[in-house]
Amino acid sequence: MTELLAEAAAGPAPGRSQADPHPLGGSTDVLVGRGAPLSPNQRAWARFKRNRIGFGSLWIMVALLVLSAFAELISNDRPLVARYDGHWTFPIFSNPPETTYGGDFATPTDWKDPFITQQFDQPDNWMLRTLNPHSATSTDYFQKAPNPAAPSAKNWLGTDSVGQDMVARLLYGFRVSILFGLALTAVGTVIAVTAGAVQGYFGGRVDLTLQRLIEIWGSIPELYLLIIFASIFEPSLLLLLVLLSMFGWIGLSDYVRAEFLRNRGLEFVKAARALGLSSRQIMWRHVLPNSMTPVITFLPFRMSGAILSLVALDFLGLGVPPSVPSLGDLVKQGKANLDSWWIIFPTFAVLVMTLLLLTFIGDALRDAFDTRKS
Repeated sequence: MTELLAEAAAGPAPGRSQADPHPLGGSTDVLVGRGAPLSPNQRAWARFKRNRIGFGSLWIMVALLVLSAFAELISNDRPLVARYDGHWTFPIFSNPPETTYGGDFATPTDWKDPFITQQFDQPDNWMLRTLNPHSATSTDYFQKAPNPAAPSAKNWLGTDSVGQDMVARLLYGFRVSILFGLALTAVGTVIAVTAGAVQGYFGGRVDLTLQRLIEIWGSIPELYLLIIFASIFEPSLLLLLVLLSMFGWIGLSDYVRAEFLRNRGLEFVKAARALGLSSRQIMWRHVLPNSMTPVITFLPFRMSGAILSLVALDFLGLGVPPSVPSLGDLVKQGKANLDSWWIIFPTFAVLVMTLLLLTFIGDALRDAFDTRKS
């Protein structure tokens, strides 16, 4: 009898309930190759790979993430390595003073200075620059064309209104947006899963009380709160992450709550209680794995919302400081310089591409975890 209860307590495999024992419409053991059965996660991955648009979007997004992770090695105004008067330096890690290269000032070297360029044009002196010799915050004060400058061989996509290279701003701005979206999604998901799990599993007064408190909390005007904090504190990514995390979990918690409400009455939960497992063990070991489908499928859409929130706040001047590269700041500059098409069009293209990739990945995940599909 104990063995039967233990088997029932294990519950259905994640992503499949007792009401749906055969997600592929046939036998529970799907055989491939030499007859090895596929687990529910393997079946979901097989369905995901069959969605060519979603699978291709995933690889493109991974490639862009890797590219942006090494942005300093791709786009940087400081060289990777320099040799001057027989001495080797690595400015990309530590920018030496100008006196190291024959200058007069003990300030960090400005690698756009024509004097520095002439010094390295001398015999036996050389430097290895990055593919795009500009960083997101460097300004060429020796440029003759007024800013924003049109695209040229020196600046492939031109410069923005303060003379910073557009390629570098887009590359670094994309990384900031993605990392912010990942952080906000991770924090919001943890809070949403915790709140929804407690509501759905215990139900009754606990559920009603927490639901009323969440409704009151959700009625607080988020934009007004952001304006107040932006006027008191210096804008930063950490401040935005904290403020947006306070409200961004509410929608997802409703889906987790509904899954827990449905799963808590199934036989494997009753069997786990009969075996003497604690509520915490039942929630996190048995109910939660079978309630993660809506969480997983909503993650890409949560990231899209986080990125759009950051862009909108930067556009309104409530986001990150000017020293941080931001796509929202480029959108604002594009609006202020409508004749400079090289600012708004590439920024808009990066935003659309990012949101489209996340949307395609989300659609593919939703289809992959839909057990009605074979």
